[in-house]
Amino acid sequence: MTDVESPDYVPGHGLLEGRTAVITAAAGAGIGGATARRFLEEGARVLISDAHARRLKEHEARLAAEFDGVASLPCDVTDETQVRALFDTAVELHGRLDIVVNNAGLGGTSDLVGMTDEQWSKVLDVTLTGTFRCTRAALRAFRDSGLGGVVVNNASVVGWRAQAGQAHYAAAKAGVMALTRCAAVEAAEFGVRVNAVSPSLALHPHLVKVTTPELLEELTAREAFGRHAEPWEVANVIVFLASGYSSYLTGEVVSVSSQHA
Repeated sequence: MTDVESPDYVPGHGLLEGRTAVITAAAGAGIGGATARRFLEEGARVLISDAHARRLKEHEARLAAEFDGVASLPCDVTDETQVRALFDTAVELHGRLDIVVNNAGLGGTSDLVGMTDEQWSKVLDVTLTGTFRCTRAALRAFRDSGLGGVVVNNASVVGWRAQAGQAHYAAAKAGVMALTRCAAVEAAEFGVRVNAVSPSLALHPHLVKVTTPELLEELTAREAFGRHAEPWEVANVIVFLASGYSSYLTGEVVSVSSQHA
């Protein structure tokens, strides 16, 4: 792939001390798992969720061996009942909710001429409608508490830039961007900020399983630094958007990318 070295890991600075967060699709070594770790390092309490119950429990155990304040609850974001249970549990556990990171998404590769309605709908339901369901639940919880809050959605550069075989995923991620902007305008009146990150290529084991080596080589070659991002580098930007350092940002989509213009 590339011989360019990744930067040194950035230690925590207490940026989220005392905050409570829900993070979806947080099992394993991807962006969600890295975000959970970074949040704990920054002093937050986290409730992690994922549709894969076994992987979720294993990841909770790894984090709990190092940090206090971590819990998990399986959640399929295509199921409204499970989404409601996730947010109710967060409030029950800690008495409040401060941050929601909507990381759940589903990809796939198919040219439009061969794409089925089922392939299209499945990606849209998880990636866009799932983000809608969780954002709606978050805004209701924040509004009812009167304490404000922050939502950070995970979009993608393919929401801006064309890539063959990614029409369903690109459409869903472009929808996440639009949802982020509209939700931010509506939520401002009760002191809630809604932003998104838009990563280019953050390499993790799941992505390697579903992407050909040739495509990963091609995508890496487009990066100005000559390497992929580490998931924790994306998580660092999510920490920034969740923290007080971004207090005047809302409705923004922040590109986490070194791609050539």
